[in-house]
Amino acid sequence: MSNKFGLGRGLADLQAARGTIPDISILTPTERVVVRQIPLAQIGANPDQPRKTFSDAELSDLAASIREKGVLQPILLRSVSDRPYPYEIVAGERRYRASKLAGLNEIPALVKTLDDSNAREIALIENVQRENLNPIEEANAYKNLMECCDYELADVARLIGKSDSYIRNMLRLTSLPDSVQNLVEQGELSASHARTIAVAENPEDLAHKIIAEHLSVADTGALVKSAPRAKTTRAHVQKTIDAATVRDIESKIKSALGVSARLTERRGGAGQITLSFTSRPQLFELVEKLSK
Repeated sequence: MSNKFGLGRGLADLQAARGTIPDISILTPTERVVVRQIPLAQIGANPDQPRKTFSDAELSDLAASIREKGVLQPILLRSVSDRPYPYEIVAGERRYRASKLAGLNEIPALVKTLDDSNAREIALIENVQRENLNPIEEANAYKNLMECCDYELADVARLIGKSDSYIRNMLRLTSLPDSVQNLVEQGELSASHARTIAVAENPEDLAHKIIAEHLSVADTGALVKSAPRAKTTRAHVQKTIDAATVRDIESKIKSALGVSARLTERRGGAGQITLSFTSRPQLFELVEKLSK
């Protein structure tokens, strides 16, 4: 049996053979998400896009692939009313940019109802999981997940599939002066060197010394040990809650749920709340309250 649509045929060829691609509706538990062809002229970029730089070479390669095979995966959009365009990109800006380079007039897209917070969260997660961000973009994405989306460090680590120490070390980059972050983005200073000097009082001076003298990471570490330390080495890690506040929180939980509660906070803001019950009826009563 012959293959009607052979490999190597472009999207335009397939559309010509098959006719107009229809909209596809996907029913989710809360809404109907529609996949349809959206004109590129009606789409705008996400101002909260974690990726700020796009490789011209990578975009050209992707554009060439799109010319040959089309956009194989729809981008994710949301409808907006306060922008000069009706749709805003939530995920898939590389595919959008490459499609414009490829000369397409429209692109397949999932259109979903999202508020600003949800759109930002999805954009951050999609990028750190799927795109090759530069170290500064990656670090800022982790920071934004924690600050804007109420994620704890441990949550980010589980979400991304990295260790707590990896996320913590990446977050060090966000405390560096802009001038040093720019050196990392430009490839003049490695992320390993930058993380090492992030704890120093004068990271900018050390960065230029590293570049000028071609210091290794080990040499940099030794240099940092003998240099003054920054007063806010772990700016991204909040201090633990004081004992009085812990007792107040435990008291409020007990008042609301009718059972004893114990709050344990670890360094970095993560922790756990332990609820204690004295009988099975009290357990079922507690479950009923929590499920509401």
